[in-house]
Amino acid sequence: MSRKIIASLALAAALFVAGCNHHVKNPMAGIDSKQPDKGLYDRAMDAMQHGRYTEARSLLETLINTYQESEYIARAKLALGDSWYAEGGTAAWTQAEAQYKDFQVFYPNMPEAAEAQLKVATIHYRQMEKADRDFSQAMRASEEYRNLVQQYPDSPLVPEAKQRLREVQEVLADRQFRIANFYYLRDNFAAAQARLQSLIDSYPLYSQVDEALWELGSLYEKEAVNMKKQNIADAAVKERMVAQFQKNAIDDYTRIVTRYPAMSRANDAKRRLQALNVSPLPEPTAEQLAQSKAEEQSRTNLRMTDEVIGNFRKHPNVARASKVGEPSLDDEKQVSAVAMVQDLTNQLNAAATRGTASTDLGLTTVGAGTGTPAPNQPPPGTAPASNATQPPPEGGAQPPAANTVTPATGAPAAAPAPAAATPTSTSKSSAPAAQPSEGAPPAAAPPQVNEIQKTSATAPNDQQASAGTQQTTADSKQDSSSKKKSKKGLRRIIPF
Repeated sequence: MSRKIIASLALAAALFVAGCNHHVKNPMAGIDSKQPDKGLYDRAMDAMQHGRYTEARSLLETLINTYQESEYIARAKLALGDSWYAEGGTAAWTQAEAQYKDFQVFYPNMPEAAEAQLKVATIHYRQMEKADRDFSQAMRASEEYRNLVQQYPDSPLVPEAKQRLREVQEVLADRQFRIANFYYLRDNFAAAQARLQSLIDSYPLYSQVDEALWELGSLYEKEAVNMKKQNIADAAVKERMVAQFQKNAIDDYTRIVTRYPAMSRANDAKRRLQALNVSPLPEPTAEQLAQSKAEEQSRTNLRMTDEVIGNFRKHPNVARASKVGEPSLDDEKQVSAVAMVQDLTNQLNAAATRGTASTDLGLTTVGAGTGTPAPNQPPPGTAPASNATQPPPEGGAQPPAANTVTPATGAPAAAPAPAAATPTSTSKSSAPAAQPSEGAPPAAAPPQVNEIQKTSATAPNDQQASAGTQQTTADSKQDSSSKKKSKKGLRRIIPF
């Protein structure tokens, strides 16, 4: 029994000694010292693993500058960017992006070039903010992920880049949807329609694309109703425009039914198609139904707590992004609301009978300074001709209006001063606006109660007395205002 105990103790001691030995076998130990580049690279990697990024960069830069023909140059350049990337922070990520871009320029055909591109995109992905905030980082992330997919289609990193691209496009599409709703609630239908059309064309995998199509179809129906109310003599033109608006609404509802049949607005779209006398009703194919179901099943449902907490976070929650389907690799399409209003205005003007036609279609309120006024109408923001003021007299001087205050005196320019006014102000604005020219008699001023009468021999003394009284009053007011007031009740405990 004692032999077993002694053997166990000896084995434990041997294992303890082996565990305390931190020496790592150097694979370059048997290599001649004339090739120390591998040693520098290993020391830099060890420093980076222990968080000593400045030391790691110093070793890597020594390797790059000293051994320019080394086989580790490419890996050292990439590791230089990795050190900034691992350190984190806006400034460090900016340096990392510059290093990765240089690596791609010098080594575009290496497999690590795709890795560098992925990290560049991830830098902007990590700085991406929510849909209702700054979207510049989201746009950059989308651009960089699309560059990776297009420039390195055979890289094993493409599936990861595509998934990140779906998440970024979810945020960008949500931004467009929020802006469209903002305009829609303010009856700015042209701007809302332009935003919705841009969303639908650019981000087909958006989690609320069916809602966007539904709102766009509703806008077209409203435009058709408003067009029927217009007083246009050419009935054929009027009917053609109404039919076009209805066709656009039918196309949007049909797209919901055929492309997104598994989404919540599919049944509502069918009912609207029936109300518009569409026969036969469109039906999705088996492939379209399977695709829509796969997209909906891949999304993660947000809990109420996640939605509440997400309001206080800077970065977006991309759980609702689809995990299947091909993301769009094209730039975001921009539909111009001003061009839409201009086109509609041209059609109405062409069909007008008495110079202009009524354009109350809910489309002309694109925004401040946008839209085109009808013929013979003043531009937006100008006053009617009946309320126009007369031009100022030659020299640019404009006569003051009645009951207006002149900047020099602070008193009405046309109305005479009151007979008995209480002296309440001693500001500089009570000084006269202009002094009479030398040699000319001054004009007679209206009588003022607070004006100092200089005919009396005691005027200087009265003036001094008045000044002293005013000074005493001001001092007493200052003392009373700065006097510490006693606190009562809870104010004794709570100092604020």
